[in-house]
Amino acid sequence: MFDNFKQDSIEVNGVNINYKIGGQGEPLLLLHGYPQSHILWRKIAPLFAKDYTVICADLRGYGDSDKPKSDEKHLTYSKKTMGLDQNELMKKLGFNEYFLVGHDRGARVAHRMAIDFKESIKKISVLDIVPTSHVFKNTNAILARRYYHWFFLIQSYPHPETMIGNDPEYYIRSKLQMWGANNQYLTEDIIKEYLRCFNTESINASCEDYRAGASIDLVHHEEDLHKKISCPLQVLWGSKATVEELYDPVKVWKEWAINVEGESIDCGHFLPEENPIETYNAIIKFLKK
Repeated sequence: MFDNFKQDSIEVNGVNINYKIGGQGEPLLLLHGYPQSHILWRKIAPLFAKDYTVICADLRGYGDSDKPKSDEKHLTYSKKTMGLDQNELMKKLGFNEYFLVGHDRGARVAHRMAIDFKESIKKISVLDIVPTSHVFKNTNAILARRYYHWFFLIQSYPHPETMIGNDPEYYIRSKLQMWGANNQYLTEDIIKEYLRCFNTESINASCEDYRAGASIDLVHHEEDLHKKISCPLQVLWGSKATVEELYDPVKVWKEWAINVEGESIDCGHFLPEENPIETYNAIIKFLKK
């Protein structure tokens, strides 16, 4: 896993961000989602490394990155703050311009980065999401069932933290199994690695991530409605995932970005793990246009 990649940590924006780096060529930053870490990319990062310098980073609050205490307004885990971490990471690594791919929460951070750091992002690919404010404005019974954790994790501390912390292994296993189209991509060693990082601090941090998503992130969205993403944007989604059932992802993203393309991948929510080859081929084709 991650052969010929180097693991390190850099302090940026007041936190230590854990990452792996490998390959050569133009820089490509990969951001994972919930409730995972950078190992989400283990199957396709080595493929990208043939053509790019690949950086797989843990978001603040996840994996082996720092998990700082939050604040009353949840600014600590706003996507602005989390995006600043990653842009500063890339700058410290010597990359002022780079390609960006994000999955799930990482895609929401990437969305924010494409607005805040448009001079740095050459192209962006977002995996299995539509913008956060669109989700909240178009909630229905199907979404409430499938995305119930969105409404559970935002409840006041320590309610969700206490309930998840009572049996974190059950919670992690159920989430990974619920969102995938099949469980063949889940080997026991990978589940244990996700569990290793899902401690008390991480549980609280990830709740704060979602609390920010339902509060300060929406404020920032409203403030920047006039700012469309200017770089080319690709959206990929699982053909067996909720995004496929509820949205027309390309149409939705055209409200937020100028140049949009996209397609579905034959899998559930976890594109890079469930169908790595099709996901890789779609992204590499987009990046090389």
